[in-house]
Amino acid sequence: MNSSSLGKIFLWFIRPFSSVLTLNGRNRMNRIFPMRNPILWLVLLTSLLLTGCVKYDVGLNFDNSNSGELVQHIKLGERLTSFSGDSVYEWLKSIERRARQLKGKTQRVSQEEIIVTIPFSNGRELQEKFNEFFNSHTNQPSESVQSESNSELPKIESNVLLEQNNFLLLVRNRLIYDLDLRSLSLIASKGNVLANAGSILDLEFSLKTPWGAKNIQLTETAIEPEKNGNRLVWKLQPGELNHIEAVFWLPSPLGIGGLLIILFVSGGLYLRYNFMPDPRVQFPPKAAAIQEQ
Repeated sequence: MNSSSLGKIFLWFIRPFSSVLTLNGRNRMNRIFPMRNPILWLVLLTSLLLTGCVKYDVGLNFDNSNSGELVQHIKLGERLTSFSGDSVYEWLKSIERRARQLKGKTQRVSQEEIIVTIPFSNGRELQEKFNEFFNSHTNQPSESVQSESNSELPKIESNVLLEQNNFLLLVRNRLIYDLDLRSLSLIASKGNVLANAGSILDLEFSLKTPWGAKNIQLTETAIEPEKNGNRLVWKLQPGELNHIEAVFWLPSPLGIGGLLIILFVSGGLYLRYNFMPDPRVQFPPKAAAIQEQ
């Protein structure tokens, strides 16, 4: 997801417990739990209290090669909203604003849950809208505090690519999605992750097509999707580089429409010359001349 959005959420996660790291708080922690790194206790406490705080599902639903929707379902846990109230709700409002800018619509299921739908008409429009939405910087803080906040926020890169090859009636699609979540390892010490972001973030990416899709697994560590009818669902891994590739076929409305026109015209010509009388026989030249007089 975009860097400013999720980055702020992680700052909101940790901020309520910042008092633990004060001098007095650190002394108390050392008396009770003598540890060299009290930040570890902060992370563990945060993980326990905020388990399953954010559920973020992103889906691509294709009807045909010229019609589809980008759907996002976002649900925030009660613990998160109770800690960060106004800030979290402002983040949801920023998502609604960006959706409207891309001619999308939002549905408020509840104060903590929204569904965003952004339509697209072809592969190029999908790429533009998807990448613009998830890499948008419209909700960045003002310039006076932007440099300071950006230095604290994890950088997340998201990019989708859709390659399409037209075969008259059908279109072959190759979807490539890269999402770099390595910055969401929360807190690490000497390269060792002290807390698992997966306990806080529940992230999924899904692909739904009329005839299903085939997952392309390039490496042994690639994410294996779950299949539910014509939908593939990938469970995204926070703290890792997520790479997804899939191939699927879609009907081409232009190709099918062109074929129907050709069949209609050919059928009309066939009926005209095989089942209808020739007008030259029905109205001979002489009869036509008499009628003119």
